[in-house]
Amino acid sequence: MLDFPEIPWVILMSDTKGRILSGIRPTGRLHLGNYLGALMNWVDLQNEYECYYCVVDIHALTTLQSPEEVNNIQPNIREMVLDWLAAGLDPESSVIFVQSHVPEVLTLHALLSMITPMGWLMRVPTFKEKIRQMQKTDESVNYGLVGYPVLQTADIILYKGDTVPVGEDQKQHVELTRDIAERFNNIYGQTFVLPEAVVPEVGARVMGLDNPLIKMSKSHAHIRGHAISMLDDPKEIERSIKRSVTDSFNEICFSNEKERAGVYNLLGIYQVITQKTEQEVESDFKDARGYGDLKSRVSDTVISEIEPITKRYYELINDPAELGRLIQKGDDSARQYADPKLDIVLDKVGLHRNDGAGG
Repeated sequence: MLDFPEIPWVILMSDTKGRILSGIRPTGRLHLGNYLGALMNWVDLQNEYECYYCVVDIHALTTLQSPEEVNNIQPNIREMVLDWLAAGLDPESSVIFVQSHVPEVLTLHALLSMITPMGWLMRVPTFKEKIRQMQKTDESVNYGLVGYPVLQTADIILYKGDTVPVGEDQKQHVELTRDIAERFNNIYGQTFVLPEAVVPEVGARVMGLDNPLIKMSKSHAHIRGHAISMLDDPKEIERSIKRSVTDSFNEICFSNEKERAGVYNLLGIYQVITQKTEQEVESDFKDARGYGDLKSRVSDTVISEIEPITKRYYELINDPAELGRLIQKGDDSARQYADPKLDIVLDKVGLHRNDGAGG
């Protein structure tokens, strides 16, 4: 099972061109799955859209509750922004901000909570799965985990979400966002655009190297051989892929058979990095001598992709003041959009911010 969902891709409409909003929880070091599934595309989209990329630290609190975990949030935020910049996000082209630094989203979350039935939240499949993973019961789970989709809805519709390209596993979250926004509109009048979920034809869903039936995730990254960190050195990357699970068929091709998920995963990683079709990928491996060759070539491809990112990361880490300036710049830009939208919402529900006139 995957991590509790990150903010999905959101294409938002502006007066000039589309706007992309997406985010990831700062719960640990980013891995190859995060890069191929999100960051790689984020970088490309900077040339086509206004891009808003958010470190969703409030979402992280739903599962991070020990003093040690909470103390790691701020370092993890900085590490995540460093990873994003090293991967190629340009703070001059994109708005890179921290969720909690734009408090308007918390107010909107509270207002949406007032009109969202508990039954809708309790039926979300990922909620039930997360309870099972955490060995919780319905009675012991915190509201933050139950209400995660409401906060996610606030993240999306605060920025005027229009179309949401997501993986099949997150489609229901977008449908719930749509239901909540529609319910608000029905009660208070037209306020929010209803987002549409779109499942792309091609998407990178990198699975665990140790278990190709589960998504590569930060929650399993402590397991040796499960994930490739974005800061792993070439030898560690090579070892991880060499130990990856395959099968006994010894045939290098894309197959949807469950027993062949490991080979499918390795080919998928190679495909996303090289941007080739399945047919072209299979052709590349026609002369391969078994799975050893497959793993060696995939290792070389991953190393070539990650090495420049690692180099850039270590260049950036030496200037913490500049990192802080870039985060503040992004926070200010995000608030410039969120603040007037919240004023509209507050007016709809009969609430008003104190304008100093004593009203």
